Amino acid sequence: MTAPRFQFTVHATDGQARTGEIAMRRGTIRTPAFMPVGTAATVKAMKPETVRATGADIILGNTYHLMLRPGAERVARLGGLHRFMHWDRPILTDSGGYQVMSLSDLRKLTEQGVEFRSHIDGSKHMLSPERSMEIQRLLGSDIVMAFDECPRADRPMAEIAASMELSMRWARRSRDAFDAGGEHAANSALFGIQQGALDEGLRAQSAAALRETGFDGYAIGGLAVGEGQAAMFATLDFAPAMLPEDAPRYLMGVGKPDDLVGAVARGVDMFDCVLPTRSGRNGQAFTWSGPVNLRNAGHAEDEAPLDPRCHCPTCATYSRAYLHHLHKSGEILGAMLLTEHNLSFYQQLMQAMRDAIAAGTFASFADAFRRDYLGRAAE
Repeated sequence: MTAPRFQFTVHATDGQARTGEIAMRRGTIRTPAFMPVGTAATVKAMKPETVRATGADIILGNTYHLMLRPGAERVARLGGLHRFMHWDRPILTDSGGYQVMSLSDLRKLTEQGVEFRSHIDGSKHMLSPERSMEIQRLLGSDIVMAFDECPRADRPMAEIAASMELSMRWARRSRDAFDAGGEHAANSALFGIQQGALDEGLRAQSAAALRETGFDGYAIGGLAVGEGQAAMFATLDFAPAMLPEDAPRYLMGVGKPDDLVGAVARGVDMFDCVLPTRSGRNGQAFTWSGPVNLRNAGHAEDEAPLDPRCHCPTCATYSRAYLHHLHKSGEILGAMLLTEHNLSFYQQLMQAMRDAIAAGTFASFADAFRRDYLGRAAE
């Protein structure tokens, strides 16, 4: 039997938390899911087979960076992103909107799209909903993100409202351009992105517009942009429930382990973040007992494993003393081992949440996690 193009199934719920799977042509994605970020067709310091061994079912690629280098047309000529980077499972590509919007001094925003200059060589480019869909088609993405604008939550409310309305118009154009994508559209999925910052009314308007257009999945955008965890959780108390129950909900760019637990409790199914890989390159490890800075001198003669509760190869083989030495010495192996551990820890956390939801014990799991990780009860 041919695998479905895109099929989301919820297997169990516990409060607002839910666990299930997304079936696609290139494989099944277990939810809640964490997607390692492979910005430039690579998850930094990791081989693709090592990423898969951590338990990852899907990774994320970055439209903005790949369109600039090596170029979407070149990737297409070389057989698509999966073949190019030797990853045969699903890939989600973001639309490029967030990165372009961060280039405030290098871009010009219009109804048509965003004209910007490359941060690499200053060359001029136009990114519109239609061009974003074309780039993601050329890359061969399995899950395509609609093109949107992502303003900071501290912008004036009138500006946030206008931005949300623009993003909804772009979402409709993204839908039309994606549907014109022929074979790629027939084999991949398109997600819309809810905007509206921290405002419940704007979030409701955005969700209604997205539902009217219709998407395979729905992302919650415009969070984790400096508003703080309390404000993010307050928004997640209402934002996910505005989106269809029969589609996955993806919180973009989040986050710390305790962010993930709190967001799953509020009904989120998918996540991505550079934090585990970036931290791994900078000597920070995430453990069941909280973050650990391996550069601290206190680890210099510690022969204990990094995390005795973790079953990754790093924890099974190397001592804290050795990891401390590698990072103090600037050795590449230190970044590799700690990145592998962090991604493994994140996948173990996702599996633990899936198991707890299936068992109907998610609330007690979340309480225990936060006591061990942060020293306080769940929020």
